[in-house]
Amino acid sequence: MKLLIVEDDIGISYIIARVMQDEGHKVTECHNGEEGLHHALYGEYDLIILDIMLPKVDGFTFIQELRKQRVDTPILCLTAKDGLNDRVKGLTIGADDYVVKPFEIPELIVRAKVLLRRNGKVNQEEQICYGPIAIQVRNRAITVAGEELTLTEKEYELLEYLLMNKEQIVTKEQIYNRIWGLDSEAGIGIVELYVHYLRKKLSSWHADQYIQTVRGLGYILRINK
Repeated sequence: MKLLIVEDDIGISYIIARVMQDEGHKVTECHNGEEGLHHALYGEYDLIILDIMLPKVDGFTFIQELRKQRVDTPILCLTAKDGLNDRVKGLTIGADDYVVKPFEIPELIVRAKVLLRRNGKVNQEEQICYGPIAIQVRNRAITVAGEELTLTEKEYELLEYLLMNKEQIVTKEQIYNRIWGLDSEAGIGIVELYVHYLRKKLSSWHADQYIQTVRGLGYILRINK
């Protein structure tokens, strides 16, 4: 999973990032609301961990702007304010859950997992399946029809993203932003190249046909029945 952490306390941000990386997630860190909002609007993330008291753009404004732009990425808020009114306000304008500082790391991990599961990112066994393809998220093990499949890091991330969005069109831009990121020097043509690589590795099981090109838009993972 890909997480965005927006926290101005560098020490806290570092701890959260390391913990989430140990859980198998890819992490992007931002230390002010303006930078974080840019990443949230133009990147692709499965979860945002957001401090409320931020410089430049505060957490409440961050949430309102994100939801106004119809970005529905789940948001887990961090706040030193433990008043009921602050929690109610955050949840009312579009946050999904709150953790009050100082928090325990196990609680943060559990709440993050709950939001990811609630949004269909992983199931209770942290496994993503579609047809004969199965991914064990924690150790990135992949099988097709019960046989092991070996992929490079980017091939894995592409397959995982397609599986998480199965039977939905994802654009080349979405794939590029999600896997290579806004700061990548690779051109968007890299997406088509890696789709070719992935199809080739799935062809032994005739599963390459599941990755279908939608002309002028992008791709869809779909099994024709």
